[in-house]
Amino acid sequence: MGWYESGKRKTKALPSKALAEHFRKIKYTQLNSDVFTGTISVDWNKIRDEYVHSKKVTGCVEDSIYEVDLTLRHFERIVGKCNSKQITQSAIDKYVLERGKEVIRSTLNKDIRNLRAFINWCRENKYVNGEIKIKELKEDERPVKSLDNTQIKKLLSTAKRHKTLRMRILLALGTGLRLRDIEPWRISDIDFENSCVTTRSKKTRKSMGTRPVPVPIMAELKKYISGLNAKQENIFNDNFSRYRWTKIRQKLGLEDYTFHDLRKTFGSVLAQRGVSTAVIQKLLEYSSPDLTNKVYTNVDPVLRHAVDQIPAGDWL
Repeated sequence: MGWYESGKRKTKALPSKALAEHFRKIKYTQLNSDVFTGTISVDWNKIRDEYVHSKKVTGCVEDSIYEVDLTLRHFERIVGKCNSKQITQSAIDKYVLERGKEVIRSTLNKDIRNLRAFINWCRENKYVNGEIKIKELKEDERPVKSLDNTQIKKLLSTAKRHKTLRMRILLALGTGLRLRDIEPWRISDIDFENSCVTTRSKKTRKSMGTRPVPVPIMAELKKYISGLNAKQENIFNDNFSRYRWTKIRQKLGLEDYTFHDLRKTFGSVLAQRGVSTAVIQKLLEYSSPDLTNKVYTNVDPVLRHAVDQIPAGDWL
């Protein structure tokens, strides 16, 4: 291997190519003072503000930015306002240990994901040096809460006297959308001829020009809209009544279920009927099939059906 110093060629023999390459990088850094390989010492407030601003620039939604900022505030509370050179492995470990005493593991993992993205950004901007390792903790699998057909029928029947609430429930069960994505629906967004609707997710900012809606639910929606004021643009002109929703759940013994569990019911019903994870993932607008399977699909009935196929009766 050779290099030049003061116009003269220098050489050095090394036992391996890897060592030679490492030595070459060292000499390159020494001989080229314009190459910056160190880290910058920046105070905590400046780092946090810059990172949050970078998230806004990349188009992150407000909810995601809020979660990131909340994680950094917890880090500041537990570890302190450290400058960039004080963000070390020990500081990260302290945060994970102390924060783990305050929250459940799934919440801690969300903080860890936010913190890992922050550390990677710091490394790219030369604010942090060295290998800082931060991994998510293993979580116990929790059963996915979803309603069965009998529970769905009772829910719709009990909500029948509250027309707008019943329609919200039907749309959540038939589309898998979040409540906040159903609320702003306009009548002009609906295509009755093709049984679809144009939607846009407030959380992910993803839009679906022709989201399919089950024909029976579309028929119910058409009947519902026919009874609205002709000048009304939005499907709903009232606010979602959490009081009524809670009363209905209590009456049916579904206190542990939330409106968001209707979204999980949508995914579970499709999975139980053999719809592929890729299709369910598309309808739920998720980027990860693992999240779709783990959080939003209850396949217990399918597992029971699979086990029942074993000819155990023939063996006994």
